[in-house]
Amino acid sequence: MVRVFIFFAAIALVLLILALISSLSADRVRNLPRVLWVLLILLVPIAGPIAYFLTGRPLSTTGRRTTRRPSSPDDDAEFLRSVDSEQSRRDRELLARLEREMHQDDEQQP
Repeated sequence: MVRVFIFFAAIALVLLILALISSLSADRVRNLPRVLWVLLILLVPIAGPIAYFLTGRPLSTTGRRTTRRPSSPDDDAEFLRSVDSEQSRRDRELLARLEREMHQDDEQQP
C-alpha cells in the first residue's frame, strides 16, 4: 500500500512541476490569469494541474508553422550565398592586388 501511495505522490509531483513550468513559460494562458493558474496548480494537488492541461494551456501552434527556420547557418541558403559572394569578392580583390604587385616587380627588374 505504501508503494502505491509513493507512486501516486510521484505522479502528483511530476504533474505539478510540468504544469508550473508550462504555465510560467507560456506566452499566454487561457480562461484565467496566469497568477490564478499558478495558485490553482499549487493549492489543488492533482486537479489543479489536470485542469490547467485541459483548459488553461494555450493551443499548440507547432503543427501550423508554414515556414521553417534554419537550425544552423549551414542550412540557410541565403546565408551561404552571402558568405560565398563576400568570399568571392575578397578573393578577387586579393588576386587583383597580387597581380598588381607582380607587374610592379616585373617592371622594376631590368
